[in-house]
Amino acid sequence: MTEIVPVSGPELVTYADELAALLIESVEGGASVGFLASLDRAEAAAWWRKRAADVEAGGQRVWIARDDERVAGTIGLVRAALPNARHRAEVAKLVVRPSARGRGIGRALLAAAEGYAVDEGLTLLVLDTETGSDAERLYRSAGWTECGSVPGYAANPFGTLKATTLYYKALGHRPD
Repeated sequence: MTEIVPVSGPELVTYADELAALLIESVEGGASVGFLASLDRAEAAAWWRKRAADVEAGGQRVWIARDDERVAGTIGLVRAALPNARHRAEVAKLVVRPSARGRGIGRALLAAAEGYAVDEGLTLLVLDTETGSDAERLYRSAGWTECGSVPGYAANPFGTLKATTLYYKALGHRPD
Protein backbone atom coordinates (compact mmCIF):
# COMPACT_ATOMS: atom_id res chain seq x y z
CA MET A 1 0.00 0.00 0.00
CA THR A 2 1.36 3.41 -0.96
CA GLU A 3 0.75 6.34 1.35
CA ILE A 4 1.02 9.96 0.14
CA VAL A 5 2.09 12.33 2.91
CA PRO A 6 3.11 15.99 3.03
CA VAL A 7 6.46 16.69 4.64
CA SER A 8 7.50 19.66 6.76
CA GLY A 9 10.84 21.43 6.38
CA PRO A 10 12.50 19.41 9.16
CA GLU A 11 11.03 16.19 7.75
CA LEU A 12 12.42 17.09 4.33
CA VAL A 13 15.88 17.33 5.89
CA THR A 14 15.32 13.93 7.49
CA TYR A 15 14.27 12.41 4.14
CA ALA A 16 17.00 14.18 2.12
CA ASP A 17 19.26 11.13 1.76
CA GLU A 18 16.38 8.87 0.73
CA LEU A 19 15.08 11.50 -1.69
CA ALA A 20 18.62 11.84 -3.08
CA ALA A 21 18.68 8.10 -3.80
CA LEU A 22 15.28 8.39 -5.53
CA LEU A 23 16.51 11.33 -7.60
CA ILE A 24 19.73 9.57 -8.62
CA GLU A 25 17.91 6.36 -9.57
CA SER A 26 15.41 8.32 -11.64
CA VAL A 27 18.03 10.44 -13.39
CA GLU A 28 20.15 7.38 -14.17
CA GLY A 29 16.97 5.84 -15.61
CA GLY A 30 16.55 8.78 -17.99
CA ALA A 31 14.11 11.04 -16.12
CA SER A 32 14.60 14.66 -17.13
CA VAL A 33 14.07 16.44 -13.83
CA GLY A 34 16.79 19.08 -13.97
CA PHE A 35 19.89 17.02 -13.23
CA LEU A 36 22.52 15.26 -15.31
CA ALA A 37 23.55 11.62 -15.01
CA SER A 38 26.37 10.82 -12.61
CA LEU A 39 24.60 12.99 -10.05
CA ASP A 40 26.54 12.93 -6.80
CA ARG A 41 24.59 11.66 -3.78
CA ALA A 42 25.85 14.45 -1.50
CA GLU A 43 24.91 17.06 -4.12
CA ALA A 44 21.44 15.55 -4.53
CA ALA A 45 20.85 15.42 -0.76
CA ALA A 46 22.05 19.02 -0.40
CA TRP A 47 19.58 20.08 -3.11
CA TRP A 48 16.71 18.58 -1.10
CA ARG A 49 17.94 20.13 2.18
CA LYS A 50 17.98 23.57 0.54
CA ARG A 51 14.22 23.25 -0.11
CA ALA A 52 13.48 22.84 3.64
CA ALA A 53 13.47 26.55 4.50
CA ASP A 54 11.07 27.35 1.66
CA VAL A 55 8.80 24.49 2.76
CA GLU A 56 8.77 25.84 6.32
CA ALA A 57 8.07 29.38 5.07
CA GLY A 58 5.10 28.16 2.98
CA GLY A 59 6.55 28.97 -0.43
CA GLN A 60 6.74 25.34 -1.37
CA ARG A 61 4.98 22.14 -0.43
CA VAL A 62 6.47 18.65 -0.83
CA TRP A 63 4.77 15.26 -0.63
CA ILE A 64 6.33 11.84 -0.61
CA ALA A 65 4.87 8.49 -1.55
CA ARG A 66 5.88 5.86 0.98
CA ASP A 67 5.72 2.27 -0.15
CA ASP A 68 6.63 -0.26 2.55
CA GLU A 69 8.55 2.43 4.48
CA ARG A 70 10.56 3.37 1.39
CA VAL A 71 10.18 6.60 -0.55
CA ALA A 72 8.69 5.56 -3.89
CA GLY A 73 8.05 9.05 -5.25
CA THR A 74 7.75 12.74 -4.59
CA ILE A 75 6.14 15.91 -5.92
CA GLY A 76 6.51 19.57 -5.12
CA LEU A 77 4.24 22.56 -5.51
CA VAL A 78 6.01 25.93 -5.68
CA ARG A 79 3.84 28.96 -5.03
CA ALA A 80 4.39 32.03 -7.18
CA ALA A 81 6.01 34.79 -5.15
CA LEU A 82 4.88 37.91 -7.02
CA PRO A 83 1.71 39.73 -5.89
CA ASN A 84 0.01 39.40 -9.28
CA ALA A 85 0.60 35.64 -9.34
CA ARG A 86 -0.62 34.50 -5.94
CA HIS A 87 -3.41 32.53 -7.60
CA ARG A 88 -1.00 30.06 -9.19
CA ALA A 89 1.74 27.55 -8.45
CA GLU A 90 4.14 25.35 -10.35
CA VAL A 91 4.24 21.58 -10.06
CA ALA A 92 7.88 20.61 -9.64
CA LYS A 93 9.85 17.40 -9.39
CA LEU A 94 7.19 14.76 -9.87
CA VAL A 95 9.51 11.78 -9.58
CA VAL A 96 8.59 8.11 -9.18
CA ARG A 97 11.15 5.39 -8.58
CA PRO A 98 11.55 3.47 -11.86
CA SER A 99 10.74 0.15 -10.16
CA ALA A 100 7.49 1.65 -8.79
CA ARG A 101 6.15 3.13 -12.03
CA GLY A 102 2.89 1.94 -13.53
CA ARG A 103 1.19 1.52 -10.15
CA GLY A 104 -0.60 4.89 -9.98
CA ILE A 105 1.90 6.57 -7.67
CA GLY A 106 2.51 9.50 -10.03
CA ARG A 107 -1.23 10.02 -10.42
CA ALA A 108 -1.74 9.88 -6.63
CA LEU A 109 1.05 12.41 -6.04
CA LEU A 110 -0.38 14.71 -8.70
CA ALA A 111 -3.86 14.41 -7.16
CA ALA A 112 -2.44 15.30 -3.71
CA ALA A 113 -0.82 18.45 -5.08
CA GLU A 114 -3.94 19.42 -7.02
CA GLY A 115 -6.20 18.82 -4.02
CA TYR A 116 -3.98 20.95 -1.80
CA ALA A 117 -3.98 23.71 -4.43
CA VAL A 118 -7.79 23.74 -4.52
CA ASP A 119 -7.96 23.82 -0.70
CA GLU A 120 -5.54 26.77 -0.70
CA GLY A 121 -7.68 28.69 -3.20
CA LEU A 122 -5.19 28.45 -6.04
CA THR A 123 -6.85 28.58 -9.43
CA LEU A 124 -4.05 27.75 -11.84
CA LEU A 125 -1.23 25.21 -11.89
CA VAL A 126 1.58 25.06 -14.44
CA LEU A 127 4.35 22.60 -15.19
CA ASP A 128 6.83 21.63 -17.86
CA THR A 129 8.09 18.24 -18.94
CA GLU A 130 10.30 16.76 -21.61
CA THR A 131 8.39 16.52 -24.88
CA GLY A 132 7.60 12.90 -25.74
CA SER A 133 8.19 11.63 -22.19
CA ASP A 134 5.97 9.14 -20.40
CA ALA A 135 4.99 11.98 -18.07
CA GLU A 136 3.06 13.66 -20.88
CA ARG A 137 0.55 10.78 -20.97
CA LEU A 138 -0.02 11.16 -17.24
CA TYR A 139 -0.61 14.91 -17.44
CA ARG A 140 -2.97 14.67 -20.40
CA SER A 141 -4.98 11.86 -18.81
CA ALA A 142 -5.21 13.90 -15.60
CA GLY A 143 -6.85 16.80 -17.43
CA TRP A 144 -3.84 19.05 -18.01
CA THR A 145 -3.82 21.23 -21.14
CA GLU A 146 -0.78 21.49 -23.38
CA CYS A 147 0.02 25.10 -24.23
CA GLY A 148 3.15 24.79 -26.35
CA SER A 149 6.70 23.58 -26.48
CA VAL A 150 10.15 25.10 -26.53
CA PRO A 151 12.80 23.36 -28.62
CA GLY A 152 16.16 22.69 -26.97
CA TYR A 153 14.88 23.96 -23.61
CA ALA A 154 16.76 21.59 -21.32
CA ALA A 155 19.33 18.85 -21.50
CA ASN A 156 18.19 15.33 -20.69
CA PRO A 157 20.22 13.44 -18.06
CA PHE A 158 22.76 12.45 -20.72
CA GLY A 159 23.37 16.03 -21.92
CA THR A 160 21.29 16.07 -25.11
CA LEU A 161 19.13 19.17 -25.55
CA LYS A 162 15.45 18.25 -25.74
CA ALA A 163 12.21 20.11 -26.27
CA THR A 164 10.03 20.86 -23.27
CA THR A 165 6.24 20.98 -23.34
CA LEU A 166 4.38 23.40 -21.07
CA TYR A 167 1.07 22.44 -19.46
CA TYR A 168 -1.52 24.15 -17.29
CA LYS A 169 -4.52 23.10 -15.30
CA ALA A 170 -7.29 25.50 -14.36
CA LEU A 171 -8.79 24.77 -10.96
CA GLY A 172 -12.35 26.00 -10.71
CA HIS A 173 -12.34 28.39 -13.67
CA ARG A 174 -10.95 28.77 -17.17
CA PRO A 175 -8.14 31.33 -17.49
CA ASP A 176 -8.22 33.77 -20.39
